[in-house]
Amino acid sequence: MAEPYMRVKGLEKKFGPFTALGGVDLEVHAGEVHALLGDNGAGKSTLIKILAGVHQPTAGQIYIEGKPANFRTPRDASAAGIGTVYQDLALNQLMSVTRNFFMGRELKNAFGMLKMNEMDKIAHDEMLKIGIDFSDPTQAVGTMSGGQRQTLAIARAIYFGAKVLILDEPTSALGQKQQMGVLKTIQKVRKRGDIGIIFITHNEIHSRLIADRFTFLALGKVIGEGTQETLDHNEIRRLMAGGAEMADLEQELASV
Repeated sequence: MAEPYMRVKGLEKKFGPFTALGGVDLEVHAGEVHALLGDNGAGKSTLIKILAGVHQPTAGQIYIEGKPANFRTPRDASAAGIGTVYQDLALNQLMSVTRNFFMGRELKNAFGMLKMNEMDKIAHDEMLKIGIDFSDPTQAVGTMSGGQRQTLAIARAIYFGAKVLILDEPTSALGQKQQMGVLKTIQKVRKRGDIGIIFITHNEIHSRLIADRFTFLALGKVIGEGTQETLDHNEIRRLMAGGAEMADLEQELASV
């Protein structure tokens, strides 16, 4: 298999005496969806914040295309091709699709005026590539569905150079139809073949539908990993619940 675009080796993060991550390894290949699973407190949020440049690791190393990378800020991570779409999406509900798409990166002419027509066309075309056709890119984001907002945030990250797309619970708080729309968007991005996707989710069914590779975290450590070919749904369910910890709980309940 080709060298992964991003490789994480022995990543650790401590907050004072508390260890949030304890030696995490992870690979992200272009054209794959890598599901990152685990319960609350498993370390998923800490890991993605390190990959996004929000936190710096206590130990371990991130490699981009085989070369060591150090992200001191989110701008560093973005420049290295890491695009992160958080649950809150960081969208302004009152602004248009186009203004949100280019927020902080607006196109301007020699006189400092916004190139609105050009930006409208780019925003429309980029969202159309992954399945959303907006006849009016000037409409307010607040009028869009949750699934459409996810698509906007994903399209924006891709347009501005993401080679690894981190999606933080993209289907949570959405209705079934909107969830499927987001999964279809992820599928289209994967089929491009040039972007690796980290898909963080609590939804076992969604992970089995969309992921090629799985990594399971519990208490800041990797407790299991595998692919669609090596893991069945029972093993995925067990690892999502914390692996051995879940087995211990089941045994304790059985003794009542």
